[in-house]
Amino acid sequence: MQGCYHDNVFFYDPVFEDLDSVRAKAMWQMLCLQAKEFSLQFNKVEADDEYGSCQWKATYTFSKTGRKVVNKVKSHFKFHEGKIIEHMDDFDLYAWSRQAFGAGGWVLGWSSFLKSKIRKTAKVNLEKFMARESVSNQGSVEKLN
Repeated sequence: MQGCYHDNVFFYDPVFEDLDSVRAKAMWQMLCLQAKEFSLQFNKVEADDEYGSCQWKATYTFSKTGRKVVNKVKSHFKFHEGKIIEHMDDFDLYAWSRQAFGAGGWVLGWSSFLKSKIRKTAKVNLEKFMARESVSNQGSVEKLN
């Protein structure tokens, strides 16, 4: 994703919400490095010179609980200078929380309390990841040894 993004990309999804370019690129790096038993499928890819969209399905083991998650996502893109300048993902956070957290997700996944906790944890994890890694102002991420 880093190679597909414009230097000034804006990203949004139901978990991380609004991310600037540096954080969006670091998010993908973090998610890819931490992925366990990961697979990705995509379809319904549509694009012209200005806009694009696709549907994709990520299947993985959620590291915090060890539970299998199948997340179905609809992505929308805006292009500028041949790169993605805006990327918005949409998925059902309640469906995700039911898979990731089991009974707790079923009971509280719809609530603003759990959604806020999921968002806060994701943002804290991203900031910790960025602190552990060398993240330049251009958003490139290099592994620290």
